[in-house]
Amino acid sequence: MGNKVKKTTGVLLAIIFIGAIFLLMNSMVITREDEYTLIKRFNKIERVIDQAGLSFKTPFVETTDSLPKNIKFYDMPESDVITMDKKTMVSDSYVLWKISDPIRFAQTLNSSVALAETRIDTTVYNAMKNVISSLSQNDVISGRDGELDQAYMDNIGNTMENYGIELISVETKHLDLPSDNKNAVFERMISERAQMAATYTAEGESEAQIIRNSTDREVAISVSNAKTQAAKIIAEGEAEYMRILSEAYSNPERSEFYTYIRSLEAAKSSLTGKEKTLILSKDSPITQIFYNFE
Repeated sequence: MGNKVKKTTGVLLAIIFIGAIFLLMNSMVITREDEYTLIKRFNKIERVIDQAGLSFKTPFVETTDSLPKNIKFYDMPESDVITMDKKTMVSDSYVLWKISDPIRFAQTLNSSVALAETRIDTTVYNAMKNVISSLSQNDVISGRDGELDQAYMDNIGNTMENYGIELISVETKHLDLPSDNKNAVFERMISERAQMAATYTAEGESEAQIIRNSTDREVAISVSNAKTQAAKIIAEGEAEYMRILSEAYSNPERSEFYTYIRSLEAAKSSLTGKEKTLILSKDSPITQIFYNFE
């Protein structure tokens, strides 16, 4: 009888122990670094655990659901877009996004990443259509340095916050012309650029000619003014020279000296070539000067 009681007691303890382990396992919640854990009670979200580690819930009453916390990559399918001048272009882009509000995400998208990407695809594609439809094909082709991607983000604005989603960036992998008309469009664009280059060159040459003509005119005026000023200075110098001579010859004390000096200069000027002999007639003015001086 005693052995039977002991055996029954052991079985009960074992059942209690297993039950306790089972309850403990069902009350433990493990949250990883890259995820949110939603604690639900009767399908209503009670709380969100956003820190990695171990936590607890009420077993059999509360349930858990996990959502990704890391940045997600969504590769959009290629799609056609129409420019303002009714030209078709092929766009291929991708989106970086993450869940910013797990409660709103769960309530609006039923915690479905696939449904979220469908919503992202629709929103981004509509933004692309709106932006590109307001631009000409030339503007779209020349705006590939990030301006279009920023324009997409500006057009989307805060729309995705309604779903608890943060769009980090929209990046264009490929935005080009359809292959069937790419060569024709490129040739037309090259021709247009050549015409623009020719126009700019002609305008530049015309402006350069105007500058050269203006410069030549200014130089001619400057040279003419310089020559006029030089002639004026020379005339003033000669007048001063004549005044000095007049004063010198009007003074009897200096007249003979200056006459003598000028006679020497005249004689010196007559001595040219290798022959240094000066022959003067008796009635030569120079001879008279020398005779008078003696």
